[in-house]
Amino acid sequence: MVGGVDDERWLREFREEAVRRGKRVEPDWGVGAELDPVVVRSVQKFQVGEDGDGANLIEKAGGGAYGEAVRLFVKEEQNHARMLGKLLAAAGAGTVASHWSDEVFVRLRRALGLHLELMVLMIAEVVALGYYRVLRDGAGDPLTAVVAGRILADERRHVPFHMDRLAGVLSGVGLAAWRVLFLAVVLVVAVDHGAALRALGVTRVGFVREVVAEFTAATRRRGVTVREAASSSA
Repeated sequence: MVGGVDDERWLREFREEAVRRGKRVEPDWGVGAELDPVVVRSVQKFQVGEDGDGANLIEKAGGGAYGEAVRLFVKEEQNHARMLGKLLAAAGAGTVASHWSDEVFVRLRRALGLHLELMVLMIAEVVALGYYRVLRDGAGDPLTAVVAGRILADERRHVPFHMDRLAGVLSGVGLAAWRVLFLAVVLVVAVDHGAALRALGVTRVGFVREVVAEFTAATRRRGVTVREAASSSA
């Protein structure tokens, strides 16, 4: 459903999560983090992608319940960037100002209307499902597992949120083109982050398969995807 009851439901869910997040104890940044240098560089790239003010998307979303839900979604993404920045600091590393892949995504999204922007955004969100699952389970570091688990739990809500808005507008050639773009992006990510994926115990092929399965599940509107996220209260 586009608009109406679904928008109100999502707004309610985002508001409830904001309350839960406000009560949640911060990860213990003081314990530090031990990460392979190639994983650090990979996390730096994802941190850039999570950052940003979301002004363009907020403007396209407009007012009403949907517009407010999008604003709360953007705040969650900004919180992801904040936590990843603190995780990097705990590992003795800093953030990076930009990365070519993020710049391409931002330019593409800004040039499109709301639905097409959401389609591009959805690709990044589904890739994130696979990435943060791998980071959570493969880093072998307690602080990293907590941070990645919290982000993953949020992404589990973000994907169906965007899919609800896209329901009814995806069909035929448009859907086929979206799938081709998605696969191209996943392959680029697998190559660009290949060393980190290996350090986290996953092959490029394994990562691609997992993310493709996530995309298939999301576009079929299935409620349960390939890997269960850790509880957002972790």
